[in-house]
Amino acid sequence: MNAELPRRHLILGGVRSGKSAYAEELARRSGLPVTYLATARAEDEEMRARIHHHQRTRPAQWRTIEEPMAVVDCLEHLAQPHQCILLDCLTLWMTHLLLDSDAGRSHREAQRLLERLPHWPGCLILVSNETGMGITPLGELTRRFGDEMGRLHQALAHACDAVTLVVAGLPLNLKGTP
Repeated sequence: MNAELPRRHLILGGVRSGKSAYAEELARRSGLPVTYLATARAEDEEMRARIHHHQRTRPAQWRTIEEPMAVVDCLEHLAQPHQCILLDCLTLWMTHLLLDSDAGRSHREAQRLLERLPHWPGCLILVSNETGMGITPLGELTRRFGDEMGRLHQALAHACDAVTLVVAGLPLNLKGTP
């Protein structure tokens, strides 16, 4: 692994901020084999187009695994000492969990992620939408989503070696050195 890159890197940003492109550049620079863990579901034409765009921009030698909910289980299997995993994105993952029939699953899975994060070998790049910069949303589910993501982002920021906020394609380092 490139000694200059952090082992755990959280990348936050708004929709179309450039966070995924920045994460992909960091994965390329790691010099390690990359596994792209994608959490999106192609449930409508617009999302299919987004997924297709992301797939086209990835290097052909990268392995892609699409898993919308069992992210922690995937990371348990995928994390290797000389491997880079790019997880994109935590907000879609949390959305899927919140919509699951098991109301407590989102909290349990977030706790599992936080508990296991320090133990996984290799390089892990986590991409997520910063959701706390707007107004308080209407509706219980959207407020719960904001609360869950806010708590998760804070805990991950504490646990990660580096945190970057991407705005208008520009990475702003909040913690560590990217």
